Amino acid sequence: MSKLTLADIVEPRAYERERDDFRAHVVALKKKRRVGIGPHVTLVFENRDTIRFQIQEMARVEKIFTDEGIQTELDIYNALLPGNGRLSATLFIELTSDAELREWLPKLVGIERSIELRFGDHVVASVPESAHDEQLTREEITAAVHYIEFQLDADQVDALGSAESAELAVVHPAYQHVTALGPETRAELADDARSA
Repeated sequence: MSKLTLADIVEPRAYERERDDFRAHVVALKKKRRVGIGPHVTLVFENRDTIRFQIQEMARVEKIFTDEGIQTELDIYNALLPGNGRLSATLFIELTSDAELREWLPKLVGIERSIELRFGDHVVASVPESAHDEQLTREEITAAVHYIEFQLDADQVDALGSAESAELAVVHPAYQHVTALGPETRAELADDARSA
């Protein structure tokens, strides 16, 4: 999947004109790309549109108007694009109270390495996205957001595309849940893994 460039990020007035339609497009897209695993973990598989939306929204909220500022965001978020056998996801630990945060975040240390994509005879384990790993990984408490990836070889990419079923599992000692992936999600992921 080709990296986003400055030319892909529109200036603020142009973005305001397209924002409602683009946001509706991304919301519909994320419905196919969002996977809940148990009560507290959600993965959103990223692609070019979800990442462009993130950058446009960051620029809008943070009032980033310079090419240098936008380029900094591009450098950060382009690392999250899938392609060439690589799937990229944002992992959210969804907790709604301080008590839940205090209970679960220490328990879930290492969760970013505890997700499995299973299809056919294949099991592909998650790894933290390298640029964010050092910032988000701690020994005593985990972050509520992680950026992870799944690296598939050519045979696995082909198998994912033809798989009749697939699932995501969390295999962390403190949190073990499995979710089947629907056909739309499987198709999205297979397309991501094949893109160059």
